Amino acid sequence: MEATKVQKLRLTAAKLRSLAMEEVHTAASGHIGGSLSVADILTVLYFEAMKVDPKDPKNPDRDRLVLSKGHTTPALYAALALRGYFPQEELKLFRSIKGHFSGHPDMVHVPGVDMSTGSLGQGISAAVGMAVAGKLDKKDYRVYTVLGDGEIEEGQVWEAAMAAAKYGLDNLTAIVDVNGLQIDGQTADVMPSEPLDKKFEAFNWNVIKVDGHDVAAIAEALEKAKTLKGKPTAILAKTVKGKGVSFMENDAGWHGKAPNDEQYEKAKAELDAAIKELEVQ
Repeated sequence: MEATKVQKLRLTAAKLRSLAMEEVHTAASGHIGGSLSVADILTVLYFEAMKVDPKDPKNPDRDRLVLSKGHTTPALYAALALRGYFPQEELKLFRSIKGHFSGHPDMVHVPGVDMSTGSLGQGISAAVGMAVAGKLDKKDYRVYTVLGDGEIEEGQVWEAAMAAAKYGLDNLTAIVDVNGLQIDGQTADVMPSEPLDKKFEAFNWNVIKVDGHDVAAIAEALEKAKTLKGKPTAILAKTVKGKGVSFMENDAGWHGKAPNDEQYEKAKAELDAAIKELEVQ
């Protein structure tokens, strides 16, 4: 990937993180840790990999994204706003009774949201259904779903994985945000899921492992997935929960907690400093 394109994606991801932090602080509620870890993944999806048009969000030939880890809407809504689906100003209504930007994705009221999710494990099942529909309708759109490594403790995820392999859904790509943490602590302690690559391979999926904060590597993996035929692809993206904020990184306590004013100012300063640094490179 060209250096200028990589730089632009990194800058967009940095802006996405800053917007997500603003959303959660303004609402005094929300899931910031996982939103920061998934920021680079969503940036590459919406600004590089996916075939979408903000002016025509319901186009039947568009690519679809199902945010199976649905609680990370601060990142999703920020990505959609930056992509042009709605004005960034509207993000101030996150989790507000005055708006429609609820804590989990709302496909009815929020342009660009392809599936309402929230109950963990269900999103990938919906994505499998969309991919099956694409095959039946002989459409060439692709379906993407983003899961958390804590979420895949849900049995429904593996039922969906079996179905995806059975139907040869090579139009489906699942990206797992492997940040190693969930609400109760480390995934390795709560319910060990490794080796994830061997598990997905056993379910007859292609597996690609990447650094989930390397936008070029993510883009390359998504492009490779498009060429793999006969079965679905799982991209295991190693990330850092709370990425970009020193006191939030690798701290499970920031799974679903909003920063107070003092914490917000410190976090925002770090995130905005990252933006400024990227702007001058």
